Formats: sequence, C-alpha cells, structure tokens
Amino acid sequence: MKYIISIIIIFFAASHISLAQQTPAKKQTKSILIQNGTAHLGNGKKIENSLIAFENGKLTVIGDATRTKIDATKFSTIIDASGKHIYPGFIAMNTQIGLKEIDAVRATNDDWEVGGINPSVRALIAYNTDSRVTPTIRSNGVMMAQIVPRGGLITGQSSVMKLDGWNWEDAQYKADNGIHVNWPSPFNRSGWWAAPGPITKNENYDKHIQTIKDYLKEAKAYAQKSNPETTNLKFEAMKGLFDGSKKLYIRVDFAKSIMEAVLMAKEYNITPVIVGGKDSWQITDFLKEHKVAIVLGNTQSLPVREYDDIDQPFKTPKILEEAGVTYSFSMNGAWEQRNLVFQAGQAASYGLDYEAAIKGLTLNAAKVLGIDDTTGSLEEGKDATLIIVKGDVLDMRTCVVEKAFIQGAEIDLDNKQKALSRKFSEKYGIDIKNDEK
Repeated sequence: MKYIISIIIIFFAASHISLAQQTPAKKQTKSILIQNGTAHLGNGKKIENSLIAFENGKLTVIGDATRTKIDATKFSTIIDASGKHIYPGFIAMNTQIGLKEIDAVRATNDDWEVGGINPSVRALIAYNTDSRVTPTIRSNGVMMAQIVPRGGLITGQSSVMKLDGWNWEDAQYKADNGIHVNWPSPFNRSGWWAAPGPITKNENYDKHIQTIKDYLKEAKAYAQKSNPETTNLKFEAMKGLFDGSKKLYIRVDFAKSIMEAVLMAKEYNITPVIVGGKDSWQITDFLKEHKVAIVLGNTQSLPVREYDDIDQPFKTPKILEEAGVTYSFSMNGAWEQRNLVFQAGQAASYGLDYEAAIKGLTLNAAKVLGIDDTTGSLEEGKDATLIIVKGDVLDMRTCVVEKAFIQGAEIDLDNKQKALSRKFSEKYGIDIKNDEK
C-alpha cells in the first residue's frame, strides 16, 4: 500500500513540474520606444524607418523617424529594431486554443458539448490559461484568439482572449460576442482524404436547415418579450443576435449554401460572418452586396472539388481582396495556430499584396470581431499589442519573433518546444540556437 501511495505522489509531483507554466507578464510600468525598424501597421500601410512608443499599455507615437522628432531621453527603455520588422499582434480566428490540449486524449479536450443546439455554451469559462500549447503559438506572433466551441448545429458562444493571463477572467478581451452555427452540408462524404469514398446526397439537409430557422424564429420571439414568464438560458444567449451586440458565425463552404445561409440571416436582420467559405471566390459580388465578411479556412489545403484548380485555396484571398470583400485568415484546431501566419504567406506568394496579407491577420480580423477601435493595427491610442521579428514573419524559413507585447506587457516567448531543443542540442553536442530555427 505504501508503495502505491509513493508512486501516486511521485506521479502528481512529476505532473506538476512538467506542467509548470511561465508566469504571466506584468502590467507595463515603464515607457518604451522602438526605433529604426520597418513597421507594418496592419491597415495596409508601412513605415520603412519607424518610431513607435507606448506607455501604460497604449500606443502614444507611431511615426516616420525621418519626419518625427522625439526626445528619446524621456523613455525608460529604448529598443533598436534596425533591420527588423514590427507588426501588430496576430489574431487567430475560429480556434480551440485553450480548449484542446492533446487531440487524441479526450480528457484534455473541452471544446464540444453534448447535444445539437447549445447557444448558451460559453467557450470563455472553459479556456485554460495553463495550456502548454499557447506559448508555442505566441512564439510565432499570435497574441489574441477567438475561442470557439464546436459540435452540433448551434455550437455556442465565442469570446476573444488575450494569450496571456492567470485565468480566463484575466485573459478575456471581449466576452460572448458571437454565436456559431454549423451549416449542414448538402452532401455526405465517406472515406478519408487519402482514399475518399463515394459522395451521396444528404437527405437531412433541408430538415436541419429548417431546424435552424425554427430556432431563430423562436429565439427572436423570446427576445421581443420584455418580461418572459420563464427564463430560457438558451434563448437568453441568442438575444444579442437581434440587438446587434453579437454576430452570427456560420461555418459553410459551398457557394449555394453560403448564399442560403446569408439570406436566412438577413430575414432576421442579422449580419452573418461566413467561416470556411471555400467557394467564396465564386460569389464575390453577392458577398460584397450583402456586406458579408469571410473567415477563411486553411489556405494550405486541397480544393473542394477534383476539377477545381489545385492551387485555388492559395488564390482565393487575392480574389476576395480585389473584389473588396473583407476576409481574415484562420486555421482549424488549436496547436495548428502556430502556422497561422504561413497561411497568409502562402496567399502572398500567389499574388496577394504583402500588406494586405498582414491586414488579413490583424485589422480585418479585429473588424470582424468588433474590436478594431482598440486593437488590430499600430495606431496612436490603440493597445500596444505588437511583435518584433527578425526576418519575414510570413516566411517560415526566416520568421523569428524576438519580442512580443500584449497591451504593453512584454511576453515570455519561451516554450516547451524550445526547451526540448536546448535539452537535446546540449545532449548531442549540436550548436543550434533556438532563434535561428
């Protein structure tokens, strides 16, 4: 018995040590000046030789060093960014960061609720600030994320989180500002990507769409009651859709289904956001007419159909940009977000303007989330959430994030992967610096 107890104690002690996390950053107390770097503002503009200052978590100076005079002696910290690039912190859209730890271990996943209609589910309170995944994502410049639950037709409410904090209360940036819907597919697929099976018609397609419509109708009727006899928590969660305080995010890919989803939302005076939108490039006039934004799925993916261009997903962002459709980049899952910036890089290699690609990771995402008045670009008065990069952040060969700040607080960019690299480099006598990988 003593032996078993000893083993249990050792296990929990080892678990505690292995799961030890970096201490969240302390609030900014000293003024900081960054000079001589190339600033990509996130709004489509760039300053080759920039001056960026921030204090108390807010940007106070954004200027061209050749035109802007500033007394550097007034700043507590001066960072020389010569030869480096400065960007707003990137925003991961439609992700399960903090909800999933190890995909294959069900006990570490809290992103999927039982049942088909769960608008009252709040991803916010399930968010785990101690996730070991989060530091690996921050290391590639992602500073904020839209945390989204999955599963069923109506999956629940998303929140915008800062990727730093002691708990979900500290980390929240904008709570419960979106309701998410999984639009049914008109087709059923079998097999898997390497060996796809036959495609058949989804006989329940119309039934599931009618379920969504009926629920919206009931929720709107409930929202119009000033004093309902019985409080319905699910309908309470839906109220924000009808007063404009929440957006409806609809996951859908096919052109016809996208149009059906948008027109359905318009029936209830709801402005939808399309998530995925693989066929969005086919209906740009429709999307622009209805002022619908797209949260693109993986750029680095296969096309929807066998007869589509093999590189269509790479070209879609440029098509949307030229058509004037607002879009942002995203990736499915949690740990995958460390590669988010390279989705934009792939689009840039297929003709998308570089600054437009950065905008798709920053200001466009902030606009979709309704937080662009305080973050998403490097502008005076906005949050000092930014990164300093050695090399091109969109190129995985040269992207090295050297410094990062969230609301002026400097973030620890170390992570488990870097620690393992140092450990085994030392073990095998390999002289590899973490910042050169």
